[in-house]
Amino acid sequence: MQYILASQSPRRKFLLETIIPKFDIIVSNADETIDRDIAPVTAVQILAKRKGEPIAKQYPDAVVISADTIVVIDNNILGKPKNEADAERMLHMLSGKTHQVITGVCIIYNNAENIFAKTTDVTFKNLSDLEIKKYIETGEPMDKAGSYGLQGDGSKFVDNINGDQFNVIGLPISDLKNTLCDMKLL
Repeated sequence: MQYILASQSPRRKFLLETIIPKFDIIVSNADETIDRDIAPVTAVQILAKRKGEPIAKQYPDAVVISADTIVVIDNNILGKPKNEADAERMLHMLSGKTHQVITGVCIIYNNAENIFAKTTDVTFKNLSDLEIKKYIETGEPMDKAGSYGLQGDGSKFVDNINGDQFNVIGLPISDLKNTLCDMKLL
């Protein structure tokens, strides 16, 4: 059986390798804009589906796995920062507060879709302006939802995680494995 990860994220690739050792990576470059009036859980599921569907049409016999991760604080969706000023704004919003990281996952096989979302609560310690500035200078926040990465230097900002840490990194592998097994695809 051919598996395809419809994501260019090196973090998702690493995590998926823990349950599926051999798969292809094909990225759809789907539009990631979403109506702000849509609930965050629904939005992230729509984005995951949007990333997977074009690949599934090209490879109808493959199992296509796509995902999208967002950070939500006070009902505001934080995607990837547009620039350094945007990253700084987001990190200030997260400082000293609890936010949610939501990953939507879409599995498409043989015209059947299974879409789910996982939410994890993450609490940040209070961040100083200098800590934020130095972190942004590393470049790490620029390609991550909410402007931080749990698997890198951003981990030093985290005071507490309530839920699946792999979800925060970008792929809830336990839920994904269980879903693939339920679909008889693993």
